[in-house]
Amino acid sequence: MAILITGANRGVGLALAERAAAHKNTVIGTFRGKTAPTLSGIQWEQLNVEAPESHQELAKRLTGVQIDLLVCNAGVYLDRGAALSGGYAKPLWDETFAVNVTGVFFTIQALLPNVQAAQGKIAIISSQMASDTTAPGGSYIYRASKAAALNLGRNLATDLKRQAIPVGIYHPGWVQTDMGGSGADITVEQSAIGLLERFDALNMATSGCFETWDGRNHPY
Repeated sequence: MAILITGANRGVGLALAERAAAHKNTVIGTFRGKTAPTLSGIQWEQLNVEAPESHQELAKRLTGVQIDLLVCNAGVYLDRGAALSGGYAKPLWDETFAVNVTGVFFTIQALLPNVQAAQGKIAIISSQMASDTTAPGGSYIYRASKAAALNLGRNLATDLKRQAIPVGIYHPGWVQTDMGGSGADITVEQSAIGLLERFDALNMATSGCFETWDGRNHPY
């Protein structure tokens, strides 16, 4: 199986790429910087998810490559600890939405022909912080961006239904990464194992789902 994972050079994305490659899948991992990671067993491709032209360049390099599973994982959390009074500057909104929302859309738009050729699947990594049901306050930019990614995924599931391409949206857990912090609930390995199981189970009957890494339905 051919899997493409955005933001695969660190955190959950890296754990997903490593585990998928260890199970003999063909793994394409994207990275944002100028120097590709040295991890073997993964085909590294440069992608700045904020830049539409970068998506088009990637699509050209991957012309004719079938993608069985497209994982939109790249994301940022820039407003951690920001204060309602005086915080949440506009540049934080701009960059967060460029990565977490429009970056997801441009990735799917550019690589949809590759997924169509394989009759593949699409997975979007959102967050429990996207939920309208659970609203503890704070982190307004990140929460809004992940809610938008959730909405994007559910609407894509509707539009791609006629092409029999399932789309799933997932909460990866509170993970021990630079983003999640050392006090988080689970390791990157636990998250990756659970998420890959969710991706395997994704089909047209569950398309549009919002699920946790360990298989529970998450409230919207």
